[in-house]
Amino acid sequence: MRIVSLISSATEIIHALGMTKNLVGISHECDYPDDIQNLPICTEPRFDISGKSLEIDRDVKSIVQDALSVYQIHESIINDLQPDFIITQTQCKVCAVTLDDVRLVLKNKLGLNAKIISLEPNSLSDVWSDIHLISSALQIDDRGHALVKNIQREISQIKSMVYLKKRQSVACIEWIEPLMYAGNWVPEMVEIAGGFSVFGKKGEHSSWSDYSTLIKSNPDKIILMPCGYDIKKTQKELNTLFNISGWSDLKAVKSNNVFITDGNQYFNRPGPRLVDSIKILFDIISDKNELFGYKGKGWVRLLC
Repeated sequence: MRIVSLISSATEIIHALGMTKNLVGISHECDYPDDIQNLPICTEPRFDISGKSLEIDRDVKSIVQDALSVYQIHESIINDLQPDFIITQTQCKVCAVTLDDVRLVLKNKLGLNAKIISLEPNSLSDVWSDIHLISSALQIDDRGHALVKNIQREISQIKSMVYLKKRQSVACIEWIEPLMYAGNWVPEMVEIAGGFSVFGKKGEHSSWSDYSTLIKSNPDKIILMPCGYDIKKTQKELNTLFNISGWSDLKAVKSNNVFITDGNQYFNRPGPRLVDSIKILFDIISDKNELFGYKGKGWVRLLC
């Protein structure tokens, strides 16, 4: 069985299902676990990923406006790999290779008869369904059921640890410029961890906004989790926040309750490691900063 995964979350699901040895190709974003690092890379972005958030937003919107795919698939590599399964997604056309992109490649490559598995997670329950979808396609249903059960058990344990009588108001920022608040599975995770998401709605796509809404809402905590950004890259764009009128007057800023997370490794990947994301949220929201051990690698406090 030969599997090509064109989305990092699917690669992590495959790993959690014990099928890493069957992976023969990955996307340019797949970097976990370590033992996939030498696999052939089957995609690349059509924009400069090293740019600032405003530049990336501009470039991506320009590509989409021209009716082009945001990502390029290396057709010759996939053809050489001769996969039995190709895993992609339809949740977001700017986050990873889409189902239409893959279908076009298969149409143009005669003799390639791979089965496409397409994921579309918008909530935690959708993520569990995607795990079942993959495990069923690979005929390892028992592993899928066991994995979901273990994840849900961990989440239940975290829920039982929430002790705050009053839930903290939390603003989760998924893109810095222009401003986007995190939606989909993030508001649900915030709730599990003991807070409530001021802007994002459970199961709905992340929403564009402007910083006047942040100033007006004045949340207890602000958590930065830009899509595709690690902590260091996010830190390079903090001046955008510092220059916002009213930023220094925010309750979260005054109380040093602004946090930077590794959005790329955790919050932006709808797979098994969302449990780690919930643990990070729990430590931030409950102020039990060292409980799960992610401080410094999964999140840092911004000293305002």
